Amino acid sequence: MDSPSLNPQIVECRKYLRSGDTLHVHSIDRLCRNLTDLQRVVSELNEKGIIIKFHKEGLTFTGRKDPMNNLMMQLLGAVSEFERALIKERQREGIEAAKAKGKHLGRRSSLTADQIEEIKTRAANGESKAILADEYGVSRQTIYTVLKPAVMLS
Repeated sequence: MDSPSLNPQIVECRKYLRSGDTLHVHSIDRLCRNLTDLQRVVSELNEKGIIIKFHKEGLTFTGRKDPMNNLMMQLLGAVSEFERALIKERQREGIEAAKAKGKHLGRRSSLTADQIEEIKTRAANGESKAILADEYGVSRQTIYTVLKPAVMLS
């Protein structure tokens, strides 16, 4: 049942589930990220005698063959998968638009260009990296990263 698209907490939770237990899940998209995994997980858990209850959708899967529940699971799973795909697409478009506008993406540097030059000069003069890190309020690793020579990519 381990799959990259499974919620890690579900993988961990599965170790404790026993026949007769009920797994309460807020919504279908919290259990699995795609329809294939959803059907597989629900089927595997039901075969072991575990009941799955999806509160948001108001669905309960007991392992009993219920065509209406099966249809609802497939429909809601497909809709959830579609929504996730739309969100990813919008996110990708937003990132591309921000890049096109020249906006800064990612975390801002904790040091200014002037501070970096000061650190390089002081380190070259033999000052302790730990003291520099304390003084500038950054980790020693940040100091070492600043001092590391840039690698040219060809």
